[in-house]
Amino acid sequence: MNTSTTEVQHPGLAPRGSATEPAMIRLCMRFGYDGTAYNGWALQPGLPTVQAVLEDGLALMLRRSIRTVVAGRTDAGVHARNQIAHLDLTETEVASLARGADLEPGQALLRRLRGLLSREGGAIQVHDVWLAPPGFDARFSALWRRYSYRIADGPDRFDPLTRAFTMFHKAELDLELMNAEAASLLGRHDFLSFCKPREHATTIRTLTEFEFVRDAQGIIVAHLKADAFCHNMVRAVIGGCLKVGDGREAPGWVAIRLAEAVRDSRIILAEPRALVLEEIAYPDDAHEIARRAELTRTRRKPHDVSTVQPQSAPRSR
Repeated sequence: MNTSTTEVQHPGLAPRGSATEPAMIRLCMRFGYDGTAYNGWALQPGLPTVQAVLEDGLALMLRRSIRTVVAGRTDAGVHARNQIAHLDLTETEVASLARGADLEPGQALLRRLRGLLSREGGAIQVHDVWLAPPGFDARFSALWRRYSYRIADGPDRFDPLTRAFTMFHKAELDLELMNAEAASLLGRHDFLSFCKPREHATTIRTLTEFEFVRDAQGIIVAHLKADAFCHNMVRAVIGGCLKVGDGREAPGWVAIRLAEAVRDSRIILAEPRALVLEEIAYPDDAHEIARRAELTRTRRKPHDVSTVQPQSAPRSR
């Protein structure tokens, strides 16, 4: 086989590491999960996680360890409706997925994964599997992520049947005050005050949507959209708005905390159970996939942190 790096590969092939390594085909999956029983997405020794369940299933199917890369790592107890991950298989493994049936590789993997995941009692559901376009990276090719957060404010709105995905807040909340605080965070900022920093990573993010609305049942639902979110960022900004919404802090407090760019105990994290990763978007043009991944990697370098000053931006609609 010609192993030149300039060889034209199958549209789903990932770059080869060396001439001795097999060609790899990248597959994408879209899936959702109820995070209640899991210690988040990422692998943790001795603890149940979504990644561990998926990779154990893949290992059982393919008889080797398979590593998945996810678009957004969620915390313990956090849910996802449309999470995205990619994985790389050899050409031989892809060819074996259908086991003689007339199925595309994505369809075959989807069918077999659903069978293996049935032991989770429906907590993890794979919706689609497909061949990735060239240069696709589930994490770095993403344009934006969108989250939702449900809050029942006041005992009259507490429904025990929704407690697994709704925060129960004893005090009534002022929606107008909370939306003013949310608007002060829109734009590109250093969100250090609202993040748990990771080593060698920036805390600069661009938040394009953040608002609170009441649904038909009177439940407050927060909607947030950004190019990406730092560790704990969504729960931290929700927690900050709650402190103003119930009167514990004065209006404008969230903007002050943002400008201080200091993480301390004054910021509280909202409960994880009410948080849902709703949607992740990627470029429509397949040719832009690889370019987006490279651009994102460049923007996430830590040296960007010192170049951005906190500032407000108009609400994006």
